[in-house]
Amino acid sequence: MEMIQVTEKEMMQKNIEEFSRLQDYMSVCEKDTESYKRMKRRYIELKVILTTSGVNLTEIDYIKE
Repeated sequence: MEMIQVTEKEMMQKNIEEFSRLQDYMSVCEKDTESYKRMKRRYIELKVILTTSGVNLTEIDYIKE
């Protein structure tokens, strides 16, 4: 079976796209729901990943939690 290698740039793009999509979902969800709480946990994980990778979140983080 052939292994597919993902470049750092591709991984970064995937994380940025997921971060953006996740914020869209969070913006239409009630904050006191279990779904929102789970999304927020992933939001924080992605925020840490992107920040430590040097991505400036100023423009793309509109939830700001």
